[in-house]
This record gives sequence, structure tokens and C-alpha cells, in this order.
Amino acid sequence: MTLEQGVGAALVLLFLADIFLTVLYARAGTGLLAPLWTRVIWAALRAGASLFGRRRGPALSFVGPVIVVSLIGFWAFGLTLGAALVIRPELGTTIRPASGDTPTDLVTAMVVAGNSLSIVGGGDYAPHSTATRLLFLVNSLIGASVLSLVLSYLVQVYSGLRERNALALTIDLMTDGTGDAAVMLARLMPGGDSGNATSELGNLIAPLTATKEAHHFYPLLFYFRFNDARYAVSRFGFVLLDLVTLIDTVLDQDRYATLIASSPVASLRRGTTLLLETLDAHFPTRGGREGRPEAIRAMRQSIVAAIRTLEESGIAVHHDGVDDYVSRRQAWDALTCRVAPAMGYTMIEIDRRSSAVQSLVKTI
Repeated sequence: MTLEQGVGAALVLLFLADIFLTVLYARAGTGLLAPLWTRVIWAALRAGASLFGRRRGPALSFVGPVIVVSLIGFWAFGLTLGAALVIRPELGTTIRPASGDTPTDLVTAMVVAGNSLSIVGGGDYAPHSTATRLLFLVNSLIGASVLSLVLSYLVQVYSGLRERNALALTIDLMTDGTGDAAVMLARLMPGGDSGNATSELGNLIAPLTATKEAHHFYPLLFYFRFNDARYAVSRFGFVLLDLVTLIDTVLDQDRYATLIASSPVASLRRGTTLLLETLDAHFPTRGGREGRPEAIRAMRQSIVAAIRTLEESGIAVHHDGVDDYVSRRQAWDALTCRVAPAMGYTMIEIDRRSSAVQSLVKTI
């Protein structure tokens, strides 16, 4: 084996290891090449989308599918190049066509490698030694296996994406399309009756945990961004965390003690936090608005508006929970403020109640 063939074999093994860690091992951040490749493509496409101005959002919506196609092409090219480096020294001797001269350049080697990997299709180059026959056999097995694995992986990615969108739309419908957790809570407790609230919140736990695990297993989901902000992970994550914080801090402790201490409330809090932490840890996020005076002031205005909404719905509240709400919200608000801009959303699109309050203040 020549040095060139050794490099080619090492390259094939490197890409196979990357495919194994990305597709089969399936844990966020474990790939060797795929995480770096997807981040580079994401950064390039995001920079390109900024050229579209007001159409930046719709342009970013194509990034997820483009990254999927580019990753498949990246893997295919890497395997083909590695196999080509192994094959090239054998061209004209143990690997040659049925008739005519045999070019020995790298491009020809890549064509032969692509044929043997079953990526491009059939070819007229054939092996003429036991070693090269085995090489072609191994290449065809690698090509067929990788193709089936990648197709299966993509099915799981799009299945996870559908489940994520269904969860996001469910939460948006529960807010009556407002994206306001106070409205959602008022609808869960009509006239102040919390009898069905626990079971309704419990119904969200299974799809939330499935969405969290889907993002942990299939990091490509990070890059699927929809122009409609209601489908944003940061949007429905914000609504759920805002909802459980309202329950913990402003509901009457005596009347709603069962709801406040219920398992669904605790599970939604922890599950949503884990989902946002997964994106924050493995996605190129940026700094948020932690501790800024204007952010804290907006939180106070937001909780006052939420309390008013709850009172108008007949829900018993106590006004002493404002400071507690702001304190608890600061603990998770930074997560959404990092994840949302990373996906091209503004906090105006995510924090709908605060946005409505600010709009109202400006008109007075």
C-alpha cells in the first residue's frame, strides 16, 4: 500500500466514523466533521440571507433543507475522494476498462470510486485482481449501507420536525394565537376553575419530551427555521416557561395549591429548560439581555399586564409576586434571548405580551 492509498483509507474511515456518530450514535455534538460543516454552512447562509433585507426571514427558512442536502453531498464527496486515493495507483494495472487506454488522473479515479460506491452509477472500469475485487465489493457495501442509513436518518429528522411543529401549534392555539402565557392560563382556568388545568398541562409533557429528545438525537433539527414565529422553539419554550412562572408566583397560593405543586407544572418547567439548554449548548448562540435595566423594567410591565389579564378572567391572584416573578424569569429569560436571535427571530416575535405592552405605552 502506498502513502496515497493509506491517506485515502484513513479519509474513508474518518467519514465513516463521522456518519456513525451522527446517524447511528445520534447524540448532539458527537460528530467529528458534521457539526463543524453544518455550522460553517449555517454561518455562510445566514450572512447571505442578510442581503435579502425584509425578506431575510423567508430566506432563512430554506437553510435547514439546504444544510441537509449539503451534508449528504459532503459525506458523498469525502467517501468518494478517499476511495479515489486508494484506487488511483491501481488505474491502468489492476483496474482498467474493457478496451482503450486508462487515464490515471484523480478525476478518473473519483469517477471509478463513485461507480464502485454506487453513488454515481455503473461504469466500464473493472477490477482484475483479488485485492481490487475485494475493494470494489467493500466500496459497494459502504455505498449501499450509507445511502440506506442516511435516508432512514432523514425520515427521523422530518418526523421530529413534524412533531415539533405540532407541539408549537398546539401551544399557540392554547394562547388563542396571542403567544401570551397569561391568556393561555386564563383559558385553562375559565372563571378561576383550575379543575382541568392539571390534566391539560399534563397532555403537553409527552410531546415536549419527544421534541427535546429529537433535538438531542438529530442536531440537524436545530437548523430548521420557519418564517412564522409561532413554530419557533424559543417562542413556545418562552410561553411554557412564562406559564409555569406565572403559576408559581402570582396565583393565589391557598386556592390553587394543588395546581402549583402538581407534577405537570414541574415537568413542563424542567423539560422546557432542558430543550432550550440543548439548543444553547450545541447551536451557535449569542449573548442575551441578562441584567439589563430595560429588560427588567419590561419584565415588570409584563407581569402587571399578565395579572390584569388573569383578574379579568376571574382568577384569584396576589400582587406580591411581582418581584418573585422577575427573579425567576431572569433565570430562564437569558436562554430564550440567546436562542431566538441565533435562529433569526427578534424578541418582539417571541415575547408577545411584553411587545403588546410596549406598543401600548408608545401610543399613550
